[in-house]
This record gives sequence, structure tokens and C-alpha cells, in this order.
Amino acid sequence: MERFDFDTLPGRRNTGSLKWDVAEEELPMWVADMDFAAAPCIRKALQERIDTQVFGYSIVREEWYDAYRNWWGEHHGLAVEKDWLIFTTGVIPALSTAVRKFTTPAEKVIIQTPVYNVFFSSVINNGRRVLESPLKYTGDSYEMDLADLEEKMADPQATMFLLCNPQNPCGKIWSADTLREIGRLAKKYHVLVFSDEIHCDLTAPGCKYVPYASVSPECRDNSITAVAPTKAFSIPGLQSAAVIVPEQGTRQRMDRALNTDEVAEPNAFAVDAAIAAFSGEGWAWLTELREYIESNKRYVKDCLAAKAPTVGVTKQDATYLMWLDVSAYTEDSARLAAFIRKETGLFLSAGKVYGGDGSRFLRLNVACPKTLLEDGTERLCEGLRKYKEKDQREQR
Repeated sequence: MERFDFDTLPGRRNTGSLKWDVAEEELPMWVADMDFAAAPCIRKALQERIDTQVFGYSIVREEWYDAYRNWWGEHHGLAVEKDWLIFTTGVIPALSTAVRKFTTPAEKVIIQTPVYNVFFSSVINNGRRVLESPLKYTGDSYEMDLADLEEKMADPQATMFLLCNPQNPCGKIWSADTLREIGRLAKKYHVLVFSDEIHCDLTAPGCKYVPYASVSPECRDNSITAVAPTKAFSIPGLQSAAVIVPEQGTRQRMDRALNTDEVAEPNAFAVDAAIAAFSGEGWAWLTELREYIESNKRYVKDCLAAKAPTVGVTKQDATYLMWLDVSAYTEDSARLAAFIRKETGLFLSAGKVYGGDGSRFLRLNVACPKTLLEDGTERLCEGLRKYKEKDQREQR
């Protein structure tokens, strides 16, 4: 029996929402922002904070450390010591801080493409150089090219590796063996690993993510892991995250860097939201959410199979983002995405911004009520049909 409501769409237009700041007839299914109300336990905790009527400076309370430690220990099999945890306002602020603190200008930072586009800007905007190690597309999934990764790590100018675990946009959960090999290579070539694990709680039913720091001493002692409740619990605007840094020297440098960058102090709601998410009924809510998302993915896959069978649907282990292979239609997904938006109002993410082979893909956010998903899927199929018809006319 369902306990939580994922079928009601909160009113998001005219609320200052980045996602919904679109024309009235448009349907946004692009940025990684869910169209579900936050979990009731979080809303209750925030209401209690509002009822205090004062929103002054906040501290990171003991309960915050306990919530993270209990959650990662119980659900992810990683025993986190209190001292390893540092509060930060977000995964990307922490990533940018790490790039500035642990590399020097013009050094190279390795990323595996296609990958979340802000990885690029976090490197480039800090005066470092991106060194791409493309993932290998197998037809319905991706694998790491470990030989290529070793070649890139062996570059003496490469001093940091940004890992996305689980991977965005392709939804891949990396195996313990793969992560262990990364740890071996990183130690051999003196490359620090920064692991973005923000999507770790959004696994498909039956799938389990492996924390990078859990697989070997080499991984644990040569890494910074960034985690947060924000993606999984529909609270990305609350600026609440943490870094897990087991090795003392690295942790001291990261702690100092986060404080220097002024991204280590919580706002009035950030700590309460995280405690509520990782305590009480948070797991029950998340369990139902993941089932709902998986059902949405099956719906999209079935509709595409019936109406646009040449679209490839990448196998998804995690995230609420579908990675759609549209190479049968075009090698320029940005052009296709713009066409679909103009013709149908459906706003998707073009894969080109994620690098690698992203120009052949579209990214679709399915974290929304069924009625919205049905509308979006119909618009997608209509847009693909019209694009194909246009293409055929132009080739005559």
C-alpha cells in the first residue's frame, strides 16, 4: 500500500523556479530537479524551524553527523567516522574548492565523458585544463576504458580525477572491481580522486551503489567523496551537502579550503533538512520514490518501443535521468532538442554539453507525476516524428 503521494504536481510556475521559468505552453524535463513535493519528514522539520520565527546563524549539530554516519553505515555499508565529515553548501562548490586547493593553474584534471557538464566549468573556470577519458558505449550501457584512463593518469600534468559515481548522465553504477582499479591507478600515478556521489540514493530497485571509499585502503586514503540528500529528497535549493575525507592530511587541507571559500557554513534550514532526510521515515519515502521512478522509466521505454523504436534507451542502474540514443535521427542532438522544443514545447537536455559521444543523445528527466510524464512522452514522440518527416523532405 502506498503511503506517499507522487501523483500530485506541486504548483511550480511563477515561483522563481529555474526549471519552470519557461513559456506557459512549454514542459520542462531537463535539469535534474524533481517535480515531487519534498518528503513529509523534511517538510515537518522545516516547518518546525519556521515556527521558531528566527533564522539566525546555524551550527552543525551532533545529530547531523549521526544522521550521515547511520545512513551510510546502514544503507551503503560504509563505516564513516565523525571526523571524516565536513559540512559544505553543495557538491559542486566542494568540487570547485578541491580543484583550486589540490591542483595548480594549467594542470590537468581528468574527467570521463559524457559527464555532468559542470565538471567542465569547474575545471576551466579555475584555470585548469580538462583531460578527457571517454567512456566506451556498448550499445545500451557504458564501460570505463581503463587502459585509456591509465594513460591519462600517467600524464605528469594530471593531478586530479573527477569520478561520477553513480554516473550522470548515463545512470551507470560502477562495480567494486572497477573502483578498486581506479584506486590502484590513482595511487600509482599520484592522482587525487574526487568522487561525486550525489545520485547514490537514487538507485533502481534491486541495484546497490558502491561507495568509492569503501572498496580498498587505496581508495579510502586518496579520495574526497561528496554526498548530499538534495537530489534524492527533492531539496536541491537548500544548499546542504557533505564531504567525506578519511585521510587526515587531505581532510585538514579540504576543511581549510572550504572555510576559506566560505562554503562550510549552513543556512538556517540546511542541517535540519539533512537530519530529517536521513532519519525516521526518509528511507520509506525514498523506497517508494525509486519504485515510482522505475515505473516511469518503463513507461517511457514502452512508448518509445511502440512509437519511436529506433531510439536507443540506455540501461539505467541509478538516477531519474534517461539517456536516449537518437543517433538514428541525427548526430547533432542540440539541433534535435531545439527542434522538439520549438515544435512541441518539450524542453530536454541536449547531450552535447556532456562531452564524449553526447551529441548523439538526449537527456530526459522522468522524476515527475505520471500525468506529466505521459504528456512529455507524447510530445517527445511527436517531435521525433516531425523531425524525421522534415529530414525526409529535405533529402528529396
